[in-house]
Amino acid sequence: MTSPRRMLVCESDTPYYHIVSRCVRRAFLCGKDQQSGKNYEHRRHWVEDRVRILSSVFAVDVCAYAVMSNHYHLVLKLDSSQAEDWSDYEVALRWTALFKGPILLQGWVNEGAVAPDCRETLNDMLRVYRKRLCSLSWFMKCLNEPIARRANREDGCTGHFWEARFKSQAIRSEADLMACMAYVDLNPVRATMAPTPESSEYTSVRERIKPSLSWQRAVCDHITEYSLMHAQLMLKPLLPFRNHSEAQRRGDYKAHCLPFTEKEYLSLVDWTGRIAREDKHGRITSTAPPILDRIRMPPEDWLQRALNYEAHRGRRHRQTSLT
Repeated sequence: MTSPRRMLVCESDTPYYHIVSRCVRRAFLCGKDQQSGKNYEHRRHWVEDRVRILSSVFAVDVCAYAVMSNHYHLVLKLDSSQAEDWSDYEVALRWTALFKGPILLQGWVNEGAVAPDCRETLNDMLRVYRKRLCSLSWFMKCLNEPIARRANREDGCTGHFWEARFKSQAIRSEADLMACMAYVDLNPVRATMAPTPESSEYTSVRERIKPSLSWQRAVCDHITEYSLMHAQLMLKPLLPFRNHSEAQRRGDYKAHCLPFTEKEYLSLVDWTGRIAREDKHGRITSTAPPILDRIRMPPEDWLQRALNYEAHRGRRHRQTSLT
């Protein structure tokens, strides 16, 4: 018998979770079906873009992701402290960016006023929505359900698109976090879908190296659809790596970032990807140069990149301090 999600997810124990969701019968419903010959590759960017939209609305940060042909992986960080800093009005804007909401909430958002005898009811609503915007279960509901409906509508059918409920695994140490992120980013390499991490589509490692591709698509295709402009939000980038100099200056190693540097992580991914596994066909060839050489990033540029991470991304978004 499965356990309730509230017993499996506890932010006070660890904010990091590895999520896996598979297509029903593990069919290639997000890739090229070898049996039918149909190509569903376009659905993979549905998942990628939807994850970006939801991370911008929820108090959830994306550390890593990989969208495969019949499943996807996410490494997420829950951060309720972000939601605690939101005003009631911002909570309402974020919620109505995803859902229509009750008439009382709609009236308050649009008119900025509410009858005195309805204020307590409105406050109760906002407390519920603030909690939901920190919830892993609600994040996944808002991710999987619209994609399933859209795919079924495209196929002209009904029924399940995703296999059972999503699987979540708590990540309890820095070493486990690095290992899990590397595992996720190397999925296309292990599946022989790409020769190197930076050439693998629909992965976080590719986005970190070439961020403009998916950023521009998400902005052009989905801003209007998901009403982020109405919510006065900017698309949030992936959770950044730690900047050694900045952390030392602030004396804060629990800032709004991953607990290791980009160079450390990419070197680990490159090294891990070269190791042959008996249960997998793909790996980075031993003749491939180091990842910094392949992406044409001189070692001396790493310091400048780390010191000016946000400027390098070319995007700004709201950030709140982490506990």
